[in-house]
Amino acid sequence: MSEQSPAEYRIEELAHRSGATVRTIRAYQDRGLLPKPERRGRANVYGDSHLVRLRQISGLLDRGFTLASIRELLEAWDAGRGLGGVLGLVAEVDGPWTDEETGRITRAELDERFGGQPDDAAVEDAVELGVLVRVAGERDSFLVPSPQELAVAAELHAAGIPLLAISGHLRELRTQVEHIAGRFLDFTTEHVFQQYFDHTPSDDEAAEAASLVRRLRPLAQQTVDAELARAMRTLATRYLRRRLNEVTSSGASPALPCHHRPQPRSGEPVTLPADLLDAVRDLVGEEDAAAFVTAATLREVQARTMDELSSRRTARP
Repeated sequence: MSEQSPAEYRIEELAHRSGATVRTIRAYQDRGLLPKPERRGRANVYGDSHLVRLRQISGLLDRGFTLASIRELLEAWDAGRGLGGVLGLVAEVDGPWTDEETGRITRAELDERFGGQPDDAAVEDAVELGVLVRVAGERDSFLVPSPQELAVAAELHAAGIPLLAISGHLRELRTQVEHIAGRFLDFTTEHVFQQYFDHTPSDDEAAEAASLVRRLRPLAQQTVDAELARAMRTLATRYLRRRLNEVTSSGASPALPCHHRPQPRSGEPVTLPADLLDAVRDLVGEEDAAAFVTAATLREVQARTMDELSSRRTARP
C-alpha cells in the first residue's frame, strides 16, 4: 500500500481552506509569521504546515494577541519551547468569570415576565446591551447571558420603573463597573502579573500565572459586593433619615395615589413622598415597607427626645 502524498495547495486554495485572504497570507509571509512556500517552476506551493500555522495565527488573533506578540510566540514554538503554557494561560483568562449559567427565554415568556405588554423598543435595547442574545435561525428565542440581571430588571419594572429607564441606568452602571474592572486589572498587573509580561513566559511561568488568575478571579466581585453593601447601608440610612426629617419638620406632603400610601395597621393614615416609599420598598421589600417606616420614625422620635433631654440637662445651672 503506497503512502499518501503530502497535501499541496496553491495560494488561492490555501486562502479558501484557512479563511484568510490571499493578501493576508502574503502579508504574514512578509512579516515572518508564515514560512515561505516551496517554489515549483513558476508556481508557489504550500503545504499542511502552512495551513496549521494560519489557523494558529487566527486563534491567537481571536484571543487578543497582536501580530508582534504572535511572532514572538511562534518563534518560541519553532525553537521548541512550545505554546502549551501560554495557550493554557489564555484559556484561563478567557474562561467564565462567574458561576452563573446562561439561560434561554422565548419572546412570549419575556413579554409575560415584564407585565404582558409587548415592547419591541425595549427588546431591541436589551439586545443592543447584550442582556438578550438572539438565537440564530429562531426569530422569537433569546439566550440570556445573565439570568440574574434579567431578574433584577423584571423586579424593577414590577416596582414601576419604565424599561427604557432601566436600560439607561444599566448603561450608566456598566460604564462605572468597567472603570472598576480596569482599575482592578491595573492594580493586579502592577503588583502580580507584570513579571510575566516583560518576556514570553515559559510553560512553568504560564502555568503559575494561570493559577494566580484562578485565585484572583473571584476577588474583584467579592470586593465590589462587600463595598456595595457597605455603601448602600450607609447611603440608604442617611437618605431615609434625611427624608424622614423633612416629613416630620414640614408636615404631611400632598396626598398621594392610593398605591403609594403605606397601609398602617391602626391610627390616622399618614402620607409619604412617593420616591421615599419606593426607596424603602427597594431596600426592605413591599411587605416590610410599612414596618420599616414606622420603626425608622420611632427611632428618629426617640433620638430627638434623647437630644432634647440631654440639652435640658446641659442648660441647667
